[in-house]
Amino acid sequence: MDFTKRIRDKMMEERLMFVYRGVVTNQNSASLLMLLEKEMENSEFGFVGRKRLFMFVLESLQNVSRHSNRNQYAEMSLVVYSKTDSGYTVTTGNVIETDKIENLKTKLDEINKLDSGEIRNVYRNMLSNAEFSSKGGVGLGLIEMAKKTGNKLDYDFIKLDNSYSYFILSKTVDSGGIGMHYSGYESTFRGKAVTQLEKLMADNNVYLIWSGHFSSDVGKEVLSFTETKLSEKDINSILRRKVFSILVETLDNVAKYSPGREPEEKFGMPVALIRIEGGMYCLTTGNLILNEKVAPLKEKLDTINSCDKAGLLELFKLALIKHNIDSDSTGNMGLIEMARKSGNKLLYQFDKVNNQYSYYMLTIKVEEHSD
Repeated sequence: MDFTKRIRDKMMEERLMFVYRGVVTNQNSASLLMLLEKEMENSEFGFVGRKRLFMFVLESLQNVSRHSNRNQYAEMSLVVYSKTDSGYTVTTGNVIETDKIENLKTKLDEINKLDSGEIRNVYRNMLSNAEFSSKGGVGLGLIEMAKKTGNKLDYDFIKLDNSYSYFILSKTVDSGGIGMHYSGYESTFRGKAVTQLEKLMADNNVYLIWSGHFSSDVGKEVLSFTETKLSEKDINSILRRKVFSILVETLDNVAKYSPGREPEEKFGMPVALIRIEGGMYCLTTGNLILNEKVAPLKEKLDTINSCDKAGLLELFKLALIKHNIDSDSTGNMGLIEMARKSGNKLLYQFDKVNNQYSYYMLTIKVEEHSD
């Protein structure tokens, strides 16, 4: 689980909330927006700030969807949400032909020279003159993004080979939805960290990472996004249902052991990630847990892992008998169901954080032919 610890540390250090790697479509864009909305419900953002940010994100996703290269690099598109002290940063990355960089950079630099009034005038003129290209407008989408937040666009290009480059576009907004822009030589925006994250995900076959305070609404949106992505994959309905069902159990397991927002922000935010290895899905969650709960949980996990198929069924029946119908907790049933449905052992790890907390990581591998 070394790479999951690397991802968890990176999410914590850079305050990343959500990272998706893969083709951006009209279908999954809705879920990407809803995930951000649920995160912002408990933030200091007002209605105007939310509206501005949502419109910027929507335009960013449409821009990635329109201009992503539909070839061997299609899966490299990246969508990243991160938290700042005063707001949020939204970053997208996608592969473009290198020979398009000069023209695109010229447009971005021209936009960044305009003030908010000039941006609105240029936008109106472009609409009235109908300057549209085959992909939706000569810089119209970029103008639209700048207009939403009333400020500049941060960008970078990272060369991949002689033919293709990675185009990174980023915007940081404050609680009022007003853009904050890198300025000056020392603080020039650099996209290297984004490409490093993309490579880390690619090398480990990760297509989704979520990190943040867990709530039922956030859980629903993570599940909704995963359901949409599973429907896009060429896998049978039995495996899709199995992955979805186990993900429900893993997210419930995260919520069960949460010590609260304050310690999570200090010592380790919950994280969930999904990997694909051949025909197998690997679901991993991580969350902070009180040290006093580690030994009893480890005993439960070891007991479950010692059972065969018949033994798991007996364990489940016993847990069902002991379950208190008036309680929201399912006891061991969730863990037992993960093992039964996946047909695999539950892989776990506890990393001690301090005298009070440890970080608990759980991985379930779901195979197509498991019962």
